[in-house]
Amino acid sequence: MSTTESEMAGNGPMIDVKNAAKRYGTVEVLRGINLQVRKGEIVAVIGPSGSGKSTFLRAINNLDPLSSGEVWLEDVQVNKPLTSYQYERHINRVRQDIGMVFQHFNLFPHLSVRQNITLAPRMLKRLSKQEADGLAEQQLRRVGLIDRIDFMPSQLSGGQKQRVAIARALAMQPKVMLFDEATSALDPELVEEVNFVMRQLAESHMTMIIVTHEMGFAQDVCDRVLFMDGGMVVEEGSPDVIFRNPSQERTRSFLRKHLKGRN
Repeated sequence: MSTTESEMAGNGPMIDVKNAAKRYGTVEVLRGINLQVRKGEIVAVIGPSGSGKSTFLRAINNLDPLSSGEVWLEDVQVNKPLTSYQYERHINRVRQDIGMVFQHFNLFPHLSVRQNITLAPRMLKRLSKQEADGLAEQQLRRVGLIDRIDFMPSQLSGGQKQRVAIARALAMQPKVMLFDEATSALDPELVEEVNFVMRQLAESHMTMIIVTHEMGFAQDVCDRVLFMDGGMVVEEGSPDVIFRNPSQERTRSFLRKHLKGRN
């Protein structure tokens, strides 16, 4: 075995999706998707509305279970068939390693910023209040919101809420971060403050899969881009390939409408 082959054998994918399919009755939402994401890799998923992007992302942590196919996190099958009792323990453990940030923040409105962030570490990781508070403070500093630690969500802007949601996911110290249109619910002037945090995560080599309509962000930050349409990955490649020289007409047509003058 060559050195390269040896290195690859000992460095398997962080995320491995095998022949993912999702059906609602006769409607095929996902059709045979395969994806491998290496540790530290940043993958953008782009495509028109209804192409299956969010369904695909939610399938990775089994929020939207596949009809067939497999999802692996390193050597653990995320969606393996189990009894209800076994499954609950299994998926709670797996989801500690897969952080997810949603379009609409999903903060608990009756809990403070501190409580929103410390809830899962205390319940799932059995951390003490002092340990969980320390994690909350660390991650809020990371996203630039330490001065909002005892605010309620109603006292925050949309951009601040999304940054708290990112801090909450990071407090679980995940191996992978999933972002589902994290900026699409924000006013344009608030988008960049969230993108700035995500750029910092990219610079720290956090493994990320990002469903986004921000073509500039995908082009500038991500290592690889997937273009989805009709529940399939139509084309994938480096940002240079996808944005400058896509091979598929469906990709070219989509980008003509969304690049808005970017080179």
